[in-house]
Amino acid sequence: MRDLQSWLSRLEQLHPSEIELGLERVSSVAGALDVQVPARRVFTVAGTNGKGSCVRTMEALLRAVDHSVGAYSSPHLLRFNERIRIDGHEVDDVQLIAAFEAVEQARGETSLTYFEFTTLAAFWLFKQADVEFALLEVGLGGRLDAVNLVDPDVAIITSVAVDHEAWLGSDREVIGREKAGILRAGKTFVCADPRPPASVIDVSGKLGCDSYFIDRHFSLVDGVYRLEAEPELVLGLPELRLPPASVAAAITALAVAGALPGADQVCTTLEQLHMPGRCQALIMRGRNLVLDVGHNPAAAEYLASWLKQHPVPGRTLALFAAMADKDLAGLLAPLRSSIDHWYPALLPDNPRAAGAEQVEAALAAAAVPAEQVSTPSMAVKSQLERAFGELGEDDRLLVFGSFFTVAEVLQLTREQQDAQPE
Repeated sequence: MRDLQSWLSRLEQLHPSEIELGLERVSSVAGALDVQVPARRVFTVAGTNGKGSCVRTMEALLRAVDHSVGAYSSPHLLRFNERIRIDGHEVDDVQLIAAFEAVEQARGETSLTYFEFTTLAAFWLFKQADVEFALLEVGLGGRLDAVNLVDPDVAIITSVAVDHEAWLGSDREVIGREKAGILRAGKTFVCADPRPPASVIDVSGKLGCDSYFIDRHFSLVDGVYRLEAEPELVLGLPELRLPPASVAAAITALAVAGALPGADQVCTTLEQLHMPGRCQALIMRGRNLVLDVGHNPAAAEYLASWLKQHPVPGRTLALFAAMADKDLAGLLAPLRSSIDHWYPALLPDNPRAAGAEQVEAALAAAAVPAEQVSTPSMAVKSQLERAFGELGEDDRLLVFGSFFTVAEVLQLTREQQDAQPE
């Protein structure tokens, strides 16, 4: 196959299931590819929320002092290439196709899921580039995720909350144990969850990890970062556009690994750091937009806090569409007091998306007053136009609920070519 899209379409059909947790199949192919050690140093990040922000922070800080870095994250918003970056640049189609061809040759008759195949491709690209650091974001859980076939030098858990219940369970202790599967005996572990499940503490203790827990060994309060362990460190940080706990975990991981830049470089880098789809503020048609991929209750709580910390003179309106398997009422309830009017939307081309009845029932279950909801629910693009018709210059429109929702609106802003960072 000569083009990337043909490859990606084929990978979607290679395995009967979108997800099949387990490492036996992917490990055997990794051995054939010789990618079990994709870089000289490996940092693996698991977590319900905030893991992408942690990877992005470490990547930016390492690149600030010219370290060679491979970063792997998922999912993507607009292009698959976003998932794999080498030295701060997305890999191009030619590089990806070469990696896919290498994995295809190595796998033989072994069946791989889309995520397993593309994870191996990322490892192959990092090995070919001889990167010093590989920063790996777990896709789902930890213990049985394809990323976990690599032994990390530093393991990071950003948060533990309930999500993906069908695969991970609905109990934080069970979920925490799955995420703690990325820890390795005697290696460094950084935890950014202020209330870590006992299962995480238990695993780190039994493995004899060199552990660092937020609010115990490190903290980030009122713009001041402190590491109260070796090496002791105090940094005054600029206003952050990414979750503070994830940023603090990234700083801690690099500091204890002896790879953190100097204080001035840290501040300059963080001042400029942002991520598409994470509290991303844009101006479109002269109006304020905020895009956020938050899709579970914990993410909604953070988003509500962010909105209160960044008020606008006018109203905050919300357009949301989400997947049917999410806790929709739990996603909406934390934002109820922050939103003046709601525009429930649909993703009709996505078979996983929630339908109109489910969305409207979730709003009612979250105790959102009916007079604050524009019904009936319509497709994202139609609801966006409807919201813009009622959006004043002092108002803002929040778009959230799913990567798919944000991707659709972000693509529209690109097509209209007048969207600018706020």
